[in-house]
Amino acid sequence: MLIDQLHYISQAPDNGTHLTAIEKVLRAGGKWIQLRVKEQTEDAILELAVQASRLCEQYGAKLIINDYPELALKSGAYGVHLGLNDLSVSAARTILGKHRCIGGTANTFEDVCKRADEGADYIGLGPFRFTSTKKNLSPVLGLDGYKRLMEQVKEANIKLPIIAIGGIQTQDVGVILQTGIYGIAVSGLLTQDDNPASSINQLYQEMNLNSTQTLC
Repeated sequence: MLIDQLHYISQAPDNGTHLTAIEKVLRAGGKWIQLRVKEQTEDAILELAVQASRLCEQYGAKLIINDYPELALKSGAYGVHLGLNDLSVSAARTILGKHRCIGGTANTFEDVCKRADEGADYIGLGPFRFTSTKKNLSPVLGLDGYKRLMEQVKEANIKLPIIAIGGIQTQDVGVILQTGIYGIAVSGLLTQDDNPASSINQLYQEMNLNSTQTLC
């Protein structure tokens, strides 16, 4: 299953909504969107998911729904991303089937192994640094944490694409990918950017120059 190296995690800007933020990133060249909506009803999130799915289809992008496999199925999204305290990957696979993408959050090597054993298609590993985007933040890993974890991943012969997440800025991308990380996920970096097209181009250039891992 093809996993893009750049993931955008949706965030409602001060002067807009999740959908306006998503469309801005899509117009700028974003190809992988995760709709992450908290503290709203499932009906409200489904309505957003259906509209986001249409937008992603219009721009040829992939849509991932955070937390809710049933909503991913109903909205026609590409897949779902599951937090550490959400439904298991195997349970979500029962709902979504084998052709939809399932990603899972990890913070430790044990989490990575669990996600791999469960049959996840990719892993979101973080946080890299403190971020106010997420409540109940797991322990910050930092660059040394990524180096240590990716060495363990290599030794364990785990081939899943691993996406770094959590407060990542453009200047961080090169050194992060040199650890063996496959790609990065950002939120505020693009949500608050007045020129996201330039940032997205720069991020992809950094990833092309520094990527050391290939999909298996």
